[in-house]
Amino acid sequence: MAAERLQKIIAAAGIASRRKAEELIAQGRVSVNGHTITEPGSKADLAADHIKVDGKLLRGAERHVYILLNKPKGYVTTVSDPEGRPTVMDLVKNVNARIYPVGRLDWSSEGLLLLTNDGDLASKLTRAASHVPKRYLVKIAGRASEEEIEKLRRGIRIGAQPGARRPYPGARKTGASPEPRDIHPSSRTTGPPRRPRDMEQVFTAPAQVRLTRDAANPWYEVTLIEGRNRQIRRMFEEIGHHVEKIKRVSYGPLTLDIEPGQSRELTPAEVSGLRKSVRERGSKPPVRKTAQGERARGEGRKNRRRRS
Repeated sequence: MAAERLQKIIAAAGIASRRKAEELIAQGRVSVNGHTITEPGSKADLAADHIKVDGKLLRGAERHVYILLNKPKGYVTTVSDPEGRPTVMDLVKNVNARIYPVGRLDWSSEGLLLLTNDGDLASKLTRAASHVPKRYLVKIAGRASEEEIEKLRRGIRIGAQPGARRPYPGARKTGASPEPRDIHPSSRTTGPPRRPRDMEQVFTAPAQVRLTRDAANPWYEVTLIEGRNRQIRRMFEEIGHHVEKIKRVSYGPLTLDIEPGQSRELTPAEVSGLRKSVRERGSKPPVRKTAQGERARGEGRKNRRRRS
């Protein structure tokens, strides 16, 4: 067997995704023939080398398992939670493999979640360039104008923290805090709120947004081709509307078809469809905009006009 990158070998063994495997290597938790490996890109041959992760010998690739879960509200999308909150793993029973979630749905969001031990596919699906569409049903507080929705369709700059730029409508009437409502009480602490590292100020890719139920607090169908942290909540907060409910109903070729809290294995056709969607869309990565880059482009345009 030819030598392969360690992160690929670890992912194929179902230990972790490729990205997580890279972290394990950098943390010095991987050894080859008794030598700790920390260099990214290091290679090994599973047939000839003794590869250990956290002191446990790899036994080679295991059978890949693909699970579709209808996540209900009140569960954290992680394998384990140091604060003792319920995790999505509590809902998946009788799976004889070390599976983990692909992507995330936050505490109060619900709907379709994929879990697998196929690190290679998980890495491709969560990579920004995969461009795999994800469809959500979203309920917001207060009616949004067509002009506001059009901003979301074109792509919009979202701030570093939901609600930081504009409070949701209820806050103006009641004086309520604009803090996101989906943070579990046990995660609240005194002092300034913690910010995830990927909550930077960015421009979103164009999105499909369609009104599905008109009401005082309407429902929209939103389709994204990227998956930034709390993206839908941040998008609607940016136009002044708090998100009350989010439910993911499709992920690429997968469609939600089971009751909340239930799970099932994917069919071979569904797995094939996922792989195909990654191959077809991964060849055309979206152009990313950042607030800093947009300011730089604006300055460049001003300078060119002055010179002319």
